Amino acid sequence: MTLKTILASISAVLFGGLTAFADSGVPKTYPLKTCVVSGEKLGEHGRPVKVTSEGTDVWLCCKSCVKDFNKEPGKFTGQVKAGTAKS
Repeated sequence: MTLKTILASISAVLFGGLTAFADSGVPKTYPLKTCVVSGEKLGEHGRPVKVTSEGTDVWLCCKSCVKDFNKEPGKFTGQVKAGTAKS
């Protein structure tokens, strides 16, 4: 192993959590950092899931939240448009 590889591995371990949101696939322009359904931080439960309703993309923390989102899509889409989420 080269020194460069070792340093890259250490950096990934130390700073990986800081870049989870940026690497999650959620666009930087998305107004929320948490799931509108659960209130959990996006990226903490693996890769966030994108659903689209009323022409608006909504990012959820996990697949489990899709079922609840589908019960009241207008409510959650409104939260994204307003830039607010469950806390």
